[in-house]
Amino acid sequence: MLTMKKMIMLMGALLLACSIAYASAREDIAEEGVGHNEAGPIADVAALTVDMTNQQGERIGRATITENTDKVRIHLEAEGLPPGKHALHFHEFGKCEGPDFKSAGSHFNPYHKQHGFNNPKGFHAGDLPNIEVDASGKVKVDIISAVVTLKPGKPNSLKREGGLSLIIHEKADDYTTDPSGESGARIACGVVN
Repeated sequence: MLTMKKMIMLMGALLLACSIAYASAREDIAEEGVGHNEAGPIADVAALTVDMTNQQGERIGRATITENTDKVRIHLEAEGLPPGKHALHFHEFGKCEGPDFKSAGSHFNPYHKQHGFNNPKGFHAGDLPNIEVDASGKVKVDIISAVVTLKPGKPNSLKREGGLSLIIHEKADDYTTDPSGESGARIACGVVN
């Protein structure tokens, strides 16, 4: 039979384990409805293919965007990138004119919010979790978003006249600072349409 002291210690250990598990999960899910999908792909209903190019105009990868029910999945594979964490965002225009990709405009923000998952006045519909590029310059990741759609005619639709763009930035997004999370220059771009 457990004594009161052992029971309290057991409950404390259980609470600590749950806290650690929660904190670990929050690293992968920056905000409810947006995060990485480690469990595997979701069923494809509609698909968009986005060729990613670097600042020199060379194709470095591809993103495939699909939707299932109320979630959009971005499957990104690219190479030739600097190792480390990088911001990934949807931008408002379907233009990728290098080398700075400023033609892509600002973040996709149909609801006029501020930037960042941790910003009380945010976040943009185009805000996505950071990606991790490995030591060889490659990334292969699935990201899930419930704040955008592929259904035409909706304000948050990725399927729109003129398209949008998917941008990889030189630095990680801090998830707070408006307007772009201190994510630095745009180092890769792909037109979404």
